[in-house]
Amino acid sequence: MKIYEEHELTKSYYSISEVAAMFAVNASLIRFWHKEFDQFLKPKINKKGNRLFTPKDIVNFSKIHFFVKEKGYTLEGAKKAMKEKEAVETTNHSSESTLKSVKEEVIQRLEAIKKKLLQLNN
Repeated sequence: MKIYEEHELTKSYYSISEVAAMFAVNASLIRFWHKEFDQFLKPKINKKGNRLFTPKDIVNFSKIHFFVKEKGYTLEGAKKAMKEKEAVETTNHSSESTLKSVKEEVIQRLEAIKKKLLQLNN
């Protein structure tokens, strides 16, 4: 089964039947996992009580599905794996922004050095 990326999903919201069809599972499993993985699955619930899943929910559901159905993790194991994956992704994003700011600082310093060298040359 494929792990979805947010940019692949075109709609703002998906119904529970659409999600069930995407993963070839019953709607009851989706409702159960919504309760079990409420930290990761946060669908909007309309006045009728229908769950509307965002692309982020679909991405998280696909990760849960991968861990439980394909890797054979228990629900607790999948929760732990999801938390660890989230921590790694958060660390990667913060290190990317730190690296970007360091690069910008180096560029500014090099441009200042270039300016001084050009002044000395004249």
